[in-house]
Amino acid sequence: MGMASIVMIGAFLMLFFERMMKMRLFGKLFRGRDAPSNSTAGSGYGFFMGSTAAGKRVNARSAMQMTAVYSCVRILSEAVASLPLQFYRYNDSGGKEKAVDHPLYFLLHDEPNPEMTSFVFRETLMTHLLLWGNAYSQIIRNGKGEIVALYPLMPDRMTVNRDEHGRLYYEYLVYDGDDVDGRTGTDPKANGKIVRLHPADVLHIPGLGFDGLVGYSPIAMAKNAIGLAIAAEEYGSKFYANGAAPSGVLEHPGTLKDPGRVRESWQSTFGGSNNANKVAVLEEGMKYTPISIAPNEAQFLETRKFQIDEIARIFRVPPHMVGDLEKSSFSNIEQQSLEFVKYTLDPWVARWEQAMVRALLSGEEKKKYFFKFNVDGLLRGDYQSRMNGYATARQNGWMSANDIRELENMDRIPEEFGGDLYLINGNMTKLQDAGIFAGSGKGKDASEEILELEKESSKSGKRTGNGGTDPVHERGNC
Repeated sequence: MGMASIVMIGAFLMLFFERMMKMRLFGKLFRGRDAPSNSTAGSGYGFFMGSTAAGKRVNARSAMQMTAVYSCVRILSEAVASLPLQFYRYNDSGGKEKAVDHPLYFLLHDEPNPEMTSFVFRETLMTHLLLWGNAYSQIIRNGKGEIVALYPLMPDRMTVNRDEHGRLYYEYLVYDGDDVDGRTGTDPKANGKIVRLHPADVLHIPGLGFDGLVGYSPIAMAKNAIGLAIAAEEYGSKFYANGAAPSGVLEHPGTLKDPGRVRESWQSTFGGSNNANKVAVLEEGMKYTPISIAPNEAQFLETRKFQIDEIARIFRVPPHMVGDLEKSSFSNIEQQSLEFVKYTLDPWVARWEQAMVRALLSGEEKKKYFFKFNVDGLLRGDYQSRMNGYATARQNGWMSANDIRELENMDRIPEEFGGDLYLINGNMTKLQDAGIFAGSGKGKDASEEILELEKESSKSGKRTGNGGTDPVHERGNC
């Protein structure tokens, strides 16, 4: 093979590889969009958690060290946990009654498992929901398929995915030091194994999400706002740790052979809160020049206050509930409290109720049973307003005495004493029945009877029972 042939083959190979590289680059730029998938696997969560623009790393635990985040999470979780959770069934009359004989009533109303009360269980799941955007609980069943226990699962260990047939499944990471059900935490460095759970064995309450299957964490979505709050708090801490003195520059007119020694000596002598207000003596023409921005110039307090409002806005919690009473009064606090129930608690409560119906009830039970959080107690007004409302309801016949007493947590009045009677004022009638009393002829007889009685009484009433004269009659004879 001649030199010319070798050169041609080399040129051909170079052209071939060049075209291949261009095609690969072109394919990367204009490749078709992948089909969406309902999954938390991969970088779905990792994209949101982590570093922020303020340079601070935000995750569930670092966010909870912020007082505003902790307050909002605590307010919402304790509010949902303290609401009365009832389990009802529809009766034959179309009304509802408490299904106290159903096993789920005891689990959700009293003890979901031998280790937790209903309050702690709901508080834990609501905290998971607010921090990670999802709440998971393992459903333990007996041999008959009946639910006997509910155990919370950590959302950061759970993965939701679909198999090759499109069916959902849950994978939970269990470490070697965990219990059988994976309920206790352990060293993250320990070896772990993946346990696959069927959807029928998991109570999943998702938050706001993009695919309707898994929710995204409010902490992750608002990480920059929380990161700024963390940075402002850390700045204030370091400022006061330095004795509330700004950093600066030590100037020396000559040349220093060991500037590190001078800096360390200055820091050990005048740095920190323990050395605040000490008098510095500068020699050899040295000069100290502050270079930091003063906190008032940096609007330190305004920034911290705004970030508290920003975090309260993330969780939709009224500012007065996190201690901000600057623009609060008696009237608007009451209105904000009502809006808190309507626009903040109600959506969370609806998520809970519908998720429990979907996961805990069978197809036949869904037609007869339902869960209900009672928020009426949070909507109650003051004592006078409640009494006025009860009086209106009582006088118009749509509440009995026992209905009112149950709302006020009072004992029932026995039925024989009229506790279940529905009463109404007699001065109201239907429009079509107006004048029916006079038109029936009964009104004439009745009036005639009254006139007859009056005549008889006038005849026999000339003398009073005590032997005296009737003054009215005597005046009539005058």
